[in-house]
Amino acid sequence: MIPCAVTVPATTANLGPGFDCLGAALSLYNRFTFLPQPADAPAFTLTLLNGDLPALSDDPDNLLYRAFCRLYETLGKAPPAVKVEAQVEVPLARGLGSSATAIVGGLVGANTLAGNPLTVAEILKLAIELEGHPDNVAPALLGGAQLSVQGEDGLTIPLEWHPDLIPVVMIPDFELSTAAARAVLPASYSRSDAIFNAARLGLLTQALAQGRGDWLAPAMEDKIHQPYRETLIPGYADLKAMARTAGAYNLVISGAGPTLLALTSPEKAPVVVRSLENVWREHGVQAKGLALSLDEDGARVTTMIS
Repeated sequence: MIPCAVTVPATTANLGPGFDCLGAALSLYNRFTFLPQPADAPAFTLTLLNGDLPALSDDPDNLLYRAFCRLYETLGKAPPAVKVEAQVEVPLARGLGSSATAIVGGLVGANTLAGNPLTVAEILKLAIELEGHPDNVAPALLGGAQLSVQGEDGLTIPLEWHPDLIPVVMIPDFELSTAAARAVLPASYSRSDAIFNAARLGLLTQALAQGRGDWLAPAMEDKIHQPYRETLIPGYADLKAMARTAGAYNLVISGAGPTLLALTSPEKAPVVVRSLENVWREHGVQAKGLALSLDEDGARVTTMIS
């Protein structure tokens, strides 16, 4: 087995009305280097190369290792002993798909060490099973913006993304677990709310493709998850208002939050970043703003031949 490194992009999910079915890959990355070990070595060890980040578990319940083992289980083989070195840029529990990077990284790393027996479609199926929904794992694996349909006739298709649309992420200094963000959601919705979201998701796909900021303003609105999750994010109403004032087309919650996503033009991106950092500071929150780009490659592998 030849050592390999797997680089996986961060992702932003939902983009407003695309709850649990739409996501996009961003130019922020986690990199996992898989180093096969002798048979008598520990089954799994993890070294975090970023000394300033919280330690990640190297227990067998580590999500990356569980994904690694899941692929070998699918092959009917025992996983080899492996050491993983992780370079982590995607913050944990912030709504930027950190768990998706672990799942996709573990599956792709295992598939590479095993000689690439599974197709990308088969890896995606396993990733969705592990994550429970496709909105983050699909773009993390495939890159770009991806729309996924679940069920017996499930499929994932790429969406066009106009190059003039700049994703700005505002990452606060507090965490919000997906479980907590899902706990505030209602058990059912009205017909009018369902129609509201269906119309805006259709509009969103066209606005992204054509770069129509005037369409993105209404298209990124939502009644399924954001009205409930806003209560978990200090200053949300002020942040959304300032985003529009600073030149963003709209601002939404990235995934389960608390990171916020604004879409804007290249010229307005720096102003949007500064303005939103200031607003959050007024609410007692330190936040880091990043003007990113759409990652079109998804997970990529580098083999390490000495």
